[in-house]
Amino acid sequence: QPLARQAGERLAGLFFFDFVYPGIGPRMAAPDRLNHIWYQSFHQMEMAPALVGASRESCRLYIGHFLKGWAHRKNAFDDVLDAFADNFFREGNLAGGFAHYRASHAGRVAMMKGEVPQLAPIKVPTCVRWAEHDPLFPYAWTDRLGETFGDLDVAMFPGVGHFPHREDPDRAAAEIAAFFQRIGWS
Repeated sequence: QPLARQAGERLAGLFFFDFVYPGIGPRMAAPDRLNHIWYQSFHQMEMAPALVGASRESCRLYIGHFLKGWAHRKNAFDDVLDAFADNFFREGNLAGGFAHYRASHAGRVAMMKGEVPQLAPIKVPTCVRWAEHDPLFPYAWTDRLGETFGDLDVAMFPGVGHFPHREDPDRAAAEIAAFFQRIGWS
């Protein structure tokens, strides 16, 4: 989104699966959502990488919690969970990933308070396929996408949770390819 605002002429189009955008606003911090976003605060703590990375097994349990808990197809990561754990257990990988949450904290809090300035919609052609069963970002939260994107193609991506690209990779790839073909990018 920032790149599209700063250098939209350099982009042919944008494609997203479920993601954070300003229109989600205070809904993200509603009391019934707090059990879904606790990790965002935890990841900002200096001790978070040391706790999660205390052992390979603690890292595997932590990463597995999200991969299995946020997927609708619960076995979507069974064949790669160990590879994910090994990758995140490498020196610096957890800290680097968690740093994203420190860097984006102020913007996320402003969004949750409804204090994000209203900007003109992004003009770059944008396709959004929102997972039907995402426990983090419900499909109903697509209702304000038109305020952020002026040239928008949005539809539900049925049968998947937070990880459409992993839960149904062939269909995800087909959606991405079809969008860029429609806008004439090759």
